[in-house]
Amino acid sequence: MRINLKRMIVALAAIAFFGTGSVFASPPAPSPESSTYLSGRASTLLVQIQAEAARLRRNAGTLETFASNPQYSWQSHADYLNTVKSHINAVGERTAELQRIQHAVLPWQQQAITEVTSHASQVANSTQAAILYLSENKHWLFVPEYRDHVTTIADSSRNMKQTVDKFLDYERAQQKFQQLQNELELAGD
Repeated sequence: MRINLKRMIVALAAIAFFGTGSVFASPPAPSPESSTYLSGRASTLLVQIQAEAARLRRNAGTLETFASNPQYSWQSHADYLNTVKSHINAVGERTAELQRIQHAVLPWQQQAITEVTSHASQVANSTQAAILYLSENKHWLFVPEYRDHVTTIADSSRNMKQTVDKFLDYERAQQKFQQLQNELELAGD
């Protein structure tokens, strides 16, 4: 009976030790709801928006060139408007996710979300207006109303790209500052 009791105690101790994990195990990964995780996710989404905004800006610039050059057909305008629409929809998906997590991210990220969303909204509204205009007025591509929509698309795309660039530059500067601070603290020990 004593042997069985000792084995049971050893087995329970082993289960308790291995079941709870070693004290030397690495810390658990942040949960998808933690502010650290969400802050990292926000940065990832901003980088994705930056890349999409660069493509959007190029296509919006081309479209703006078309609006002042009569050699391009309405089909060329429509193709570029559809491309711009695809880019802004991709940005919209990412800004929607950013807005869902905005409450749990760093203050600079909250500001970035607000500003990027504003620019994206301007691009989306002007793109929709230009598409509607083009579908009803295929032969009137050089009137101020259409050109204003296209100019707003190009300007807002450029502003969105510059805004994301600045916020990501700020993040890199913060990270560099933290790295240098850590190095200096280590050197002082």
